[in-house]
Amino acid sequence: MAENQNINSDNFQRSDDKISASCIRSGLAELEMQTTQTLKRLQNIQINGALDVNNENKLTQSCNSLPVTSCSSSDILKSLEDLISGSDSEEGSDIIYQLPELDEVSMLALVSQSFEAYISHLDRQTLLRIADLIAGDTSRWVGNLFKFPEPSASFHSDNGEAILRVLRLAIVSRCPGFLEGGIPALANPCLYICENLTHLRLQYACKQLGIAAEAIRVIPTTASGTMDLNLFQKEIRSDISANRNPLLVVADVGASLCGFADNLKRLKEICRANNIWLHASGHLLATLPIVQGTGTISSVVDSVVLNLGSWLGIPSVPIVLLHKQLQNAALTVSDSDAILSKRLKSLSLWASLQALGRENISEKVHVAFQTCSILYEITSKCEGIRILSRAPGAQTGSSLSDLISKPLDVDALFESAAPVVVFQFDGSSIQFDQDSTPPPSTDQNQDINQAIINKSIEKVENASYFDRLNAWLGQLLQRDCPNFDFEIIEHQIHGTCIRYCPLELSLGEQPAKADHLENFAACLESQVDILRATLKHKATFIKLVEKSDVLRLVNLPEWAGMGGVRFVPEGWETLLTDQAKAELNKLNMDLVDALKSTDNAFSLGEGPDSLSCVRFGMVTHETDVEELLDLVVTVGKSVQENSKVLDSMSEIVKKGIETAMQDLQRESEEKLWQEGILRHVPVVGRVVNWWSPPPKEGGIKGRSLNLTQGVVESTENIYKYHMQMTGAPNQLPGNKSPPTPMVQTPVITDSAGHSRSVSQSSATSVQEIQIPTQEN
Repeated sequence: MAENQNINSDNFQRSDDKISASCIRSGLAELEMQTTQTLKRLQNIQINGALDVNNENKLTQSCNSLPVTSCSSSDILKSLEDLISGSDSEEGSDIIYQLPELDEVSMLALVSQSFEAYISHLDRQTLLRIADLIAGDTSRWVGNLFKFPEPSASFHSDNGEAILRVLRLAIVSRCPGFLEGGIPALANPCLYICENLTHLRLQYACKQLGIAAEAIRVIPTTASGTMDLNLFQKEIRSDISANRNPLLVVADVGASLCGFADNLKRLKEICRANNIWLHASGHLLATLPIVQGTGTISSVVDSVVLNLGSWLGIPSVPIVLLHKQLQNAALTVSDSDAILSKRLKSLSLWASLQALGRENISEKVHVAFQTCSILYEITSKCEGIRILSRAPGAQTGSSLSDLISKPLDVDALFESAAPVVVFQFDGSSIQFDQDSTPPPSTDQNQDINQAIINKSIEKVENASYFDRLNAWLGQLLQRDCPNFDFEIIEHQIHGTCIRYCPLELSLGEQPAKADHLENFAACLESQVDILRATLKHKATFIKLVEKSDVLRLVNLPEWAGMGGVRFVPEGWETLLTDQAKAELNKLNMDLVDALKSTDNAFSLGEGPDSLSCVRFGMVTHETDVEELLDLVVTVGKSVQENSKVLDSMSEIVKKGIETAMQDLQRESEEKLWQEGILRHVPVVGRVVNWWSPPPKEGGIKGRSLNLTQGVVESTENIYKYHMQMTGAPNQLPGNKSPPTPMVQTPVITDSAGHSRSVSQSSATSVQEIQIPTQEN
């Protein structure tokens, strides 16, 4: 009977376990389904098209208070969709922000975050057990992948948290009583970092621990871009002699902009001799999963930071810090708490690593390094391109594939791979044509001019111009090569550069493929060819402008084209008053408008003196610079002549009206005295006109302004003979010549007082302007 009870009890226990497990499975499955549906729904916003007017109005309404009644989850999700779709859209535009597509691994990583929040509400003992298992598995897997066996691991949201943990480890390793006693237990700490690396994270860690920023020692680099170890050793000896405590060295293994790698073996010897914690960070650590031979990185460094989310393109996975184990109760006091230690944060990485597998991880990073190597070869063969990042395998001559099956040699491995390619156009290898520069001369002034021209096309003397050229090149590569995440950066020494790093992947991004590399090679060569042509023609451009009588070279350091010129008519430079500057600006603006009708490469610019000018864009090798400048001069003179004609016409019209008014006033006064005052007195004048009618042709005649001859004529012939007079007399029907106009007053006279007519070529289509008057 007891045995049956035990059996029944066991069956009940197993049944209870099944029910419990099924409840957990159903809960996670339901959460996964809802989360996946929500993510897919947000992802599908990219095909919605233009915003609905009603939704747009809802977005513009301000919500000053929480809604009184509860909102459904579907309404809340709809509001979120409206916020995403309307966040970057412009008024009247159909372009909507698109969330990146999610592959299976990325989807799992995001769903795992929901799982993390869900299972964190389990009872404490169960949560501790789950967190220990997940964090333990993740630590072992990552340690085996990156040649760091039996590590202690911590998981962080960003690099700032990771370097803070590293600094605590270094302090505890050197001063075990620091965490209990605080700053007094640590006297004058010293932290060392290469000048290639950013110091912000280390400064943040010092601020959190109450360490002065003066404790950070920045070590200069050698010509090869790595930390100068001789200066590093001198700095250590100086600090020790001043009773300071060297604590931490942050080594660069591909973390800098140009992907340099410090010599870890020599750093290890120096650090162990002085009891200093050696920490390494950078993209070159991603090469460790590729190596199949024996050897460990933990035998060289004390800790490493691994940014797996960036290297593998997986969203929302934590940064992993692997370090050697330290037995310190104060350091591990929070490790017993699953929440404080953030061990449960490793859940998304735990799931993603299993979804990828060791082979896929190794293949992904291997493809990224191969892409960098091929990209380096392409750019190094392009004439006029200078590469600032280091060449893979330049010192040892070994490639990454050669070291895969060999025992791990950290320095040789890191030297054989390049995580980034940084390049710029500087035109250093361009050979200028013989006809692009003037021939040598014994005249000293011409030699000086030639020296000025040569300096204008050198990067050292015109760095701002080359920065614009590289910015133009980078923007075109970003447009024409969308599979490469090219970044335009500002180098402290070399200025504007273009950087490519396949190990800094964002969500949904993948390393480039072979066909993408072929497209990049063709695109780079075609665009750099334009830059080479522009640089070659710039010398000819400067030479021809300097020789021109009406063109002036304008310095445009922010313009990436061939340059700028200003059309200045002869004699204008000596009378540049404010009114003359305004007229010169208008003249050049009209010139640009006229040039745009022939070539869109012309544009309106502004020089340092705030005066307008003509900007020349990029050119090709076939471009005839002399022909372009001749076109500018020809069109400029035409615009100038048209401007003079308009000024002359306005002067003629103005003076013609004044002359006509004076003639009409004089004729009116003469008529008044001839006819008598009584005819113009009200009531009396009617009686006089009835008694003695005035002559029919005695009225005041109007005036006509002849623009061709510049004279004011009477309108008698127009109204009486129904014709219009011109410069040469025309014959009337019946061989009758018209009478001579009654009034013909010249409008414009020369300096000698003689009348001057307007040339026939400058006359407008309207030959006469009539100024009639009412005849009595």
